[in-house]
Amino acid sequence: MKGILAATVSVLAMLIAPSSLSAKGDIVKVVIKGASLTTPIEITDPIIKTFGVWTGPGVRVNGVEENEGFIIDWPKGVVGKRPDGLRHYEVSFYAKGQEERLVYVVWYDFDPSVEQGYIYLPGRGDEWYALNTFTIFHGHGLEGNWFRATSAWEKLARPIIRKATIRVPSQ
Repeated sequence: MKGILAATVSVLAMLIAPSSLSAKGDIVKVVIKGASLTTPIEITDPIIKTFGVWTGPGVRVNGVEENEGFIIDWPKGVVGKRPDGLRHYEVSFYAKGQEERLVYVVWYDFDPSVEQGYIYLPGRGDEWYALNTFTIFHGHGLEGNWFRATSAWEKLARPIIRKATIRVPSQ
């Protein structure tokens, strides 16, 4: 009898729970701050929906783990060594279910000498680890590592960052 009652309560709770608790929502805003930006950049163009944080390793579709998605070039794997002195940005992803909310934060570093961007997934002890792993846990030892950015992310982010970057006149 207790089992039937528990199952009934669970089903009722799912039926009356707000949809925002069960729905992931679309990415509706990306905020980039850091490096030489005077103010944070807010990107709200609908193209950002293609950079959903709920993709890539740790996500299974029809029983098959994804190996693409988000802004990370997952197939290239973890970056062993990055150059020093890169431009450093914090990139925040906001989703909208019933309300807009911060769902994921990564760091993006860019090396203009080789036109390559890198994405860091915060690991244990990093500021955004708890939020990120609550949203999606990629696992496989991926959190706490640097990866190459996808060309799609670079094509979107670099021109916007370049346009917003402080231009210091040479002396």
